[in-house]
Amino acid sequence: MSAKSTAVSTETPADEAQSFDEYRAITEALQPYIEAARKGDGTLMKTAFFEHAHIVGSTNGVFNNFDVEAFGHRVDNNDPSPDIQHHIAWIDISGPAAAARVEFIGWRGFRFTDFFVLYKHDGRWKISGKVYNSHTKN
Repeated sequence: MSAKSTAVSTETPADEAQSFDEYRAITEALQPYIEAARKGDGTLMKTAFFEHAHIVGSTNGVFNNFDVEAFGHRVDNNDPSPDIQHHIAWIDISGPAAAARVEFIGWRGFRFTDFFVLYKHDGRWKISGKVYNSHTKN
């Protein structure tokens, strides 16, 4: 015979509401990144990141390792992608640390999967790092 679990959650309705609010706050923290991709605006893109962040991945088989400044310049040098589509596939939170997966299609003709690591500092979520895959154009 197996024993039934008798664990009872200690989470309160206030805890549940705060948790829900954190998901919303992370979604909002990702919006400058998403909008910058649409506009081709590297200055806006940089606002989503901590200054120390790195972006790593490959496009067309070429490995890239950017700091935020270089990545912002790269975005500035690309045409806008007004028809880009995105989907936040998941967000995982543990206290002030979080990860998110965002899918993009139609960003300069590419499909990207971006994995973000975020941290909440002084009450604000920002991206600490990103790794990505460019799918068929990798």
